[in-house]
Amino acid sequence: MRSSLQKVATPALRGLHTIVSAPRPQRCFHQTSFTSLPRKRNFFTSNQLMSNDDKNDSSKLTEDAADRPDAQQQEKASASPKRKPVRASAAKTLRLGLTTKSPKRTTSARKDHTASDTDYRRTITSICVAQSFDMEAVQEILRLHGFELDPDGTEFDPTGVVHARGINNGDIFVFPSGTVVAWSVPTDALMTLATKQLIRAAELPHINRLEMEELEFMPDETRDTSYMKGEVVVLGTRAQERENDRLDTTLAKIAFSSGLARSPKLAVLENQAIEYFENSKNSLDFLEGGLEHKLKRNSVLKMTGQLLSLRSQLNHYSDITDQLPDMFWDSESNLENYYNQISTVLDIRQRIGILNKKIDYGFENVSVLREMVSEKYGHRLEWIIIWLIAVEVLFELRRVYREDIIEASSS
Repeated sequence: MRSSLQKVATPALRGLHTIVSAPRPQRCFHQTSFTSLPRKRNFFTSNQLMSNDDKNDSSKLTEDAADRPDAQQQEKASASPKRKPVRASAAKTLRLGLTTKSPKRTTSARKDHTASDTDYRRTITSICVAQSFDMEAVQEILRLHGFELDPDGTEFDPTGVVHARGINNGDIFVFPSGTVVAWSVPTDALMTLATKQLIRAAELPHINRLEMEELEFMPDETRDTSYMKGEVVVLGTRAQERENDRLDTTLAKIAFSSGLARSPKLAVLENQAIEYFENSKNSLDFLEGGLEHKLKRNSVLKMTGQLLSLRSQLNHYSDITDQLPDMFWDSESNLENYYNQISTVLDIRQRIGILNKKIDYGFENVSVLREMVSEKYGHRLEWIIIWLIAVEVLFELRRVYREDIIEASSS
């Protein structure tokens, strides 16, 4: 009896135990949402679609948070000054050898803004338009256009430099290396003078390959001497302002202009070297591809002539490599100092050394190509000689054969 009651009571108690509602503990292994909701099924998953949905939800949350910034942060951001972008100077850009494209045309407002930023009255502009100038013809052209020659009585040899001054008191210095340097002269006026008027006195002009470089200068009325402050020429004008004597100022301008004139002239030669190596790349590609039969003697001779011309222009036919021009030998020591200062700023010596090394490398390539061409023509001559000997042997065999036939027939 007792066993039967136990069999009935045990299932009943189990049912009552399951009916009683007991809260089940939540197992939060990771941090869930703000309302402590259970984990989503894509919390940890390798499913690409589920993970993308999760990323989209998080990106929406970040966008909503970004759309509600604090007012204090806005005030701080508006109060903090904006940093102006650093603008590289024109001289440094040209010295790096970067072949920049011509700037695109902008609106009139932009042109007015740029014109106000670059004041030509505080600008030194140097332009190279020819390999050399006939200085006597230069003086005649300048006199014909109403320029005053040597207005301050510097008494420099006109074969070394010609100083002219226009109506607007802008100074123009013409050098025999085919370079014109202007102080306080508008760029368009200088371009017209150099490419339209003085070009008639040029020897071997290259208007399509002209080079221009600009520097800024700043007059200092408290100093008698001048110096370079970075890439800005500080011009001492105390004697000019107090005693109306412009001789010292003009001499300083000539010294700085003589050093600046070397930079665009050197830039022209650097561009010629770049063009030479680009044109000679095809010949080197022939060797790399094993197509030495496509090398022509005329092309190798042309490359050799270009290198010789480039080296002669750099080291012989101009004063680019001179440590000091002849016209400064008997002058004051300050002029030599000005010349060396601007040459150091423009990296003239380093650029000359680099260009000479490039020319040496070009001569090494040309010597290899010349040996290849001469070897190719030598092999051709050898084969011609071999064929001539073979023809001669055939003719000799023919003669011997005919003689044998004649002897046999006579006997």
